[in-house]
Amino acid sequence: MIPLILILLGALTYLSVQRSVTGITRTPIWLLWLVIMSPVFIWVLWTIVYPRQPMPLPLMLGPFIVCFPLYRFLIQWGRRDVSSAVEKTPKPAVVPMEAETETIAAALTLPTLQSNPPLLTRDEEDTLRNCFPWTVYYIQSIEYRSQIILCWGHLRSTSEVAYQTIRENVQKYFGERFLVVFQEGPHGKPFFTLFPNPQAQQTEKQRAEPITRPVLALGLLVTAVFTATIVGVQIMGVSEQDLQTRPVLWLTGLPYAISFVAILGIHELGHYLTARAYQMQTALPYIIPEPFFFGALGAVTQIRSPMPNRKALFDVSIAGPIAGFLITVPLLLWGLSHSTPVPLPPKPELFNFRAFNPSSYLLLLLLSKLALGKALTAETALRLHPVAIAGFLGMFLTAINLTPVGRLDGGHIVHAMFGQRASILIGQVSRFLLLALSVVQQILMPWAILLFFMPLMGQPALNDVSELDNRRDLWGLLTIGILLLIILPAPSALTRLLL
Repeated sequence: MIPLILILLGALTYLSVQRSVTGITRTPIWLLWLVIMSPVFIWVLWTIVYPRQPMPLPLMLGPFIVCFPLYRFLIQWGRRDVSSAVEKTPKPAVVPMEAETETIAAALTLPTLQSNPPLLTRDEEDTLRNCFPWTVYYIQSIEYRSQIILCWGHLRSTSEVAYQTIRENVQKYFGERFLVVFQEGPHGKPFFTLFPNPQAQQTEKQRAEPITRPVLALGLLVTAVFTATIVGVQIMGVSEQDLQTRPVLWLTGLPYAISFVAILGIHELGHYLTARAYQMQTALPYIIPEPFFFGALGAVTQIRSPMPNRKALFDVSIAGPIAGFLITVPLLLWGLSHSTPVPLPPKPELFNFRAFNPSSYLLLLLLSKLALGKALTAETALRLHPVAIAGFLGMFLTAINLTPVGRLDGGHIVHAMFGQRASILIGQVSRFLLLALSVVQQILMPWAILLFFMPLMGQPALNDVSELDNRRDLWGLLTIGILLLIILPAPSALTRLLL
């Protein structure tokens, strides 16, 4: 089992590193992957050599403390030079970080230009300046980078009016040649960025390619139900011999499979339907099956259009966790009500669903008490029903997605609420807080460590300056509250009161 876990974790980590640093650094992907995986290899080696001895704290934290700075150093050491200017122009007093503009280009799935042809001729630059009415946005300077154009000036109207006016003017004179992005600037001065529009460079054949592949989505869904059924049968303790003699026992795995796949699917449908409501190019949700651990690794929804504004970024990002949470809670309540109280083991284990201690998590304790009433006491654990197991895993996956870091749903939510620069700071603080919490909630330790290797900058919106309304801010705070309810342990005073 351990080799399979390492292979799966290694493959996922490699894909994550490749997606995060491609186009940013020349450092080999395999070297960065090896640095990330080194702590895991060390920990696994310890458990193999000393299976019955607890791991010393220095050995647990030491590899992580060493590998995280080394990973960041290797990225900076091989960072690509993206500041080669096409045309020398006076630079403003403060310019955004090169890595920031490069990451934005990658997030918008823009092509990397290998050569440096002029993005604009002198006459076209004069035309571009005319796209900025002085009563809306007073243009001061234009700066060229390898694949972008930065337009610096002073905002003289509302951000919505400025973006709408200038975007329409650019489309009027340049057609679909550029994507116009309005970003937060230093000292509260927003600036415009023009990127080459990748859709304008596509051929007619590429544009005619279907975005949604319903046959593939349906095939993955059916496969995920099958692999989750395998896991559900294992949860029920059915042996292979019994399955061979009584094939009807395969049905015992369906409650877990349908519940878990439904939670994943409804989460992604929330993203999909909201993105379609904003008329964005969106592929159907794809559920990723695997037969070893939970039955499915998760689900993805590919959105090919850039977010038009922070409101759209917020709505699309929050729709998935809210939809998944709304289906998780009733399934979890039903599963808990059909779970069996058992004696509390002297040494609780993380994934021991045959004797699970619900007081380890605040929300789970509240739902367990609501479902079981007086049957749940301080001396009892729960033999979880398969639907309750699916609900617990769905709740845990919701918490992972709501973590306010980078390109996770939670990272997008805080980005939309507070802006890109503030979201980077929030993400950095969240990573350290979650690492500290993982000392108590050890189930969070792998996730807390992995967060340190994720980029902090999320996908920007085209109009990344306009703020949210109060109603959306309230919903954002609600999701942060849901995250805390899921991951925080139940206070001892509340535990004594309820149990």
